Amino acid sequence: MTKTTHEFRDPIHIFVKLDADERMVINSEPFQRLRHIHQLAMTYLIYPGGTHRRFEHSIGCMHLATCIFDTITDPENLRKLPYEVRNRIPEIDRSDRFQHWRKTLRLAALCHDLGHLPFSHAAEDLLPKGVSHETMTKRFILEGMRDIWAKMEPQPKPEQIAKIAVGEKEAQELLPFSPWERILSEIITGDVFGADRMDYLLRDSLHAGVIYGHFDHHRLIDTMRILPGTAQDDTEEYNFEPELGIEQGGVQVAESLLVARYLMFIQVYFHNVRRIYDIHLKSFLKATLKDGVYPTDLDEFLATTDNEVLSNIRSAARNCSAVGHEDASRILYRNHFRKVFQLMAQDCVNNPFALAEIAAGLKDHVGIDNVIVDDANKSTASKSDFPIQADDDRIISAHGQSKVMTSLPAASTWYIFVNPEQREKACAWVKKNVDAVLKPGSEHHA
Repeated sequence: MTKTTHEFRDPIHIFVKLDADERMVINSEPFQRLRHIHQLAMTYLIYPGGTHRRFEHSIGCMHLATCIFDTITDPENLRKLPYEVRNRIPEIDRSDRFQHWRKTLRLAALCHDLGHLPFSHAAEDLLPKGVSHETMTKRFILEGMRDIWAKMEPQPKPEQIAKIAVGEKEAQELLPFSPWERILSEIITGDVFGADRMDYLLRDSLHAGVIYGHFDHHRLIDTMRILPGTAQDDTEEYNFEPELGIEQGGVQVAESLLVARYLMFIQVYFHNVRRIYDIHLKSFLKATLKDGVYPTDLDEFLATTDNEVLSNIRSAARNCSAVGHEDASRILYRNHFRKVFQLMAQDCVNNPFALAEIAAGLKDHVGIDNVIVDDANKSTASKSDFPIQADDDRIISAHGQSKVMTSLPAASTWYIFVNPEQREKACAWVKKNVDAVLKPGSEHHA
């Protein structure tokens, strides 16, 4: 007898259940490709356990998105929703349609990362201008998976799946979004409540072997609600546009998620050795890809995974005349550029041009080709406000209630790396010159 329910064992969620249609998606070539895309690029070269892939993350995202959906559509949790809000999302009064939307959400969560490049975000800007991994995700859902959707009964709507998978910002050509579609998309893509973010923090933390990404996701999901819009002014009057929010009891765990993300950036994602491997990888790909960009033809894209890139790196590293040999050998033989200086936040206050001045001085001293500057920044505070339902049922602003959500510093790299053959010479120069450059009010130029 054919099974209608299937299970995956998962280190985060223990068992993840799926039906035959969802298994069909997982067995498809676009989804199976995710088995060969590292979630954290080359982080496994620093954190050896960080070898997990987009494949299991996508399944975990589906599981968490479903938990959120089931919570916010629970009749008891919808009971207090004002008529003015219910009127804007008539879907919540059609419980007979919940299964359609629940299935659409699950398919969208499964497919939300189909368009990721080899090594995920490490070299995403090598796509042609105007193309992102979300662009490729939409194309797979709308074009590459059409035969899969056609086999399902009832058939889902690919446009709905695509909209919910990538969100309103990334699906401008699929506008308009209904308020209900906006909420469902927020379940996956949201800054604070997104199942994508929740799963990758928990999963990355586990596999990297650190505790920084831990937070009580069960409690956070239990407090999530559909609420009227956030407070608009000091009188705490609110609008009636429905949004995803939380009860008052979820404030601290929402804060802890944002803190966890900040710490993961500082300790893992922006680790200096991980960053230099990303830089060497990007340089290798730019030299070896046709015209220095990834292909966007779906068949070519499907054929491009970490496996092919790693094979090319190994071949190029062993052939001194191969294109990309230098960066390939630095990756394969761990002969990467080394950090010789890291700018601190206080240094920027003393001299806003300090990083550029020190880099310029080092380039003069050891040679321009022997110096790499990495000055990436990533905001870790919550980008958007959201409603909180107080214990007395007032709707208040998260940003007004919690300073944590708005005041977390940006995670920054501000690194200078040098060729390991020049490291000793560069370190001596930094030791001699850095104090003068960083001295408050100094007009010194290295």
